[in-house]
Amino acid sequence: MTDHCPLCYIMQKTIKNARVNRLTHLIQEYNIDKVVHIRGRYNCLPDYLSGYSKEQDDELNDIEYGLGSKNLSLLSSLRSYDKKFKLYSRESSDNQNVLATMTLRPRKNQTKISNDTSHAVTNTDSHQEFDIVSHKQDIKKRKVTSNISQNYFDTTKLKIAQKQDPDIQKIVRNFNLKSNRLSFVLKDDIVYKLIKLNKPSTKQIEVIYLPSSMINSLLSACHDDPMSGAHFSTDQIYYKVRNHFWWPRMKSTIERYVKACRLCKQFNISRHKRSSHLRSISPPDGPFALIGMDYCGPLPRTPRENQYVLVITDYCTRYVTAIALPNCTAETTAQAFFNEYICKYGIPSVILSDRGSHFQNKLMENSQKLIGYNHIYSTPYHPQSNGVVERFNATFVTQISKLQDTQYNNWDEFLQVVVFAYNTGVHKSTKFSPYELLYGGPARLPFHRQPTQFTFDKPVDYFEQLKKTLRIFHQASKDNILLQQQATNIYYNRHRCNPELKSGDKVLTRVYGSKGKLDLKFSSIPKVVVIEVTRHSV
Repeated sequence: MTDHCPLCYIMQKTIKNARVNRLTHLIQEYNIDKVVHIRGRYNCLPDYLSGYSKEQDDELNDIEYGLGSKNLSLLSSLRSYDKKFKLYSRESSDNQNVLATMTLRPRKNQTKISNDTSHAVTNTDSHQEFDIVSHKQDIKKRKVTSNISQNYFDTTKLKIAQKQDPDIQKIVRNFNLKSNRLSFVLKDDIVYKLIKLNKPSTKQIEVIYLPSSMINSLLSACHDDPMSGAHFSTDQIYYKVRNHFWWPRMKSTIERYVKACRLCKQFNISRHKRSSHLRSISPPDGPFALIGMDYCGPLPRTPRENQYVLVITDYCTRYVTAIALPNCTAETTAQAFFNEYICKYGIPSVILSDRGSHFQNKLMENSQKLIGYNHIYSTPYHPQSNGVVERFNATFVTQISKLQDTQYNNWDEFLQVVVFAYNTGVHKSTKFSPYELLYGGPARLPFHRQPTQFTFDKPVDYFEQLKKTLRIFHQASKDNILLQQQATNIYYNRHRCNPELKSGDKVLTRVYGSKGKLDLKFSSIPKVVVIEVTRHSV
């Protein structure tokens, strides 16, 4: 029984929603014959079970926190219920840490609340009355701690810390030097630094020369403390500190401290480019040495029941093969790849795809062993690894949307036309058309004139000329791809750091799937240790 009416049809109707599908799979674990709808007012038992938690702290139900006498009888019954099953324990309650408190009524109304509830307390048995009174006394005696502001920086230790700092004592011993007298001042046994807040200004102010032993405590007070810093940026901490303290290389010290803050790493949104330079895949020497494979979809279902497109791109010639399919299962993928690609162009040397279940499965593994090719996978959550195919997906979807009839969703009728137009066009990276690199000459299009006739003395001359032409085309295409990759790398790597990971380094992993604005961006603790860093040939 449920008071949620749509839940009655969850086992009868098909709903295209991932969350509903997960809920359906969960319900299937139980033997449920039928889901019956009842009104919410009669659905009391599930509401009680979902509303009352066994781990609820009884202190929040005390009268002084603002709950009136109408909840006291329920509180007493719940306590007796927990005592019966040994779930209620004063010792465990006293050991719990209080994170925060909330006052639901002003202090002037507390007397009225106590008077209203005195009669209810008198009507209960003596044991429950003693329990509530003693519980109130425990709350009054307990110290409520708060981490709103905790200042760890003690200015009374400045004199002692300066006397123990060798750099400051060196300045004190050589204070008679002209350079020191122009830069430092000694007052009440404390060394001050003379600084200019602005470069055009000639006015100097005196700020305390902070000893190196107190730098961390000051930065902790200015950055970690909620009232002073609240984990803001380097510039805000620097401008707060510079009017009062100074030490050598102060800006860089603050910057290193902020960058090392774990909370800032976990929650801050990076406004800079992501680290690591671009590493391009080396172009292969010939066609079908390396191909990329990916799915595009789901698209609107056509009258031919097609909903997905299997896209296969050759990394040398950029020649594209697109196959419209009704689904993207492992069986459909293996059958389409064998019939529409291998049987037409031969067996490729290496296949690059993502880690989807339609590519990474037992059927594809057995096909790899049986036919004889190497199947490698792109980096998880990094589709740029197979960027050649991903870029074509973005291209042909926009072209098909211009040609299809939106009323009938017949995009699959224009799929091969769009692919042919792409293959016969000059590619930006290779400076040749994919058709020309694969077949040795340009394709004849409807607006072309009659082809020029070539005569050869021997029939073998055409074959030799074709091989020579393809060899020149492929080498020129490879050189053009390398030049384009070099230009792309220069643009991509500009103003981008490139950290080198070593064996044994601890890193924070990105948290995927978080939807809340206050959720962690990275893992709370370093939970991934780089054991080995390998470089692949592709």
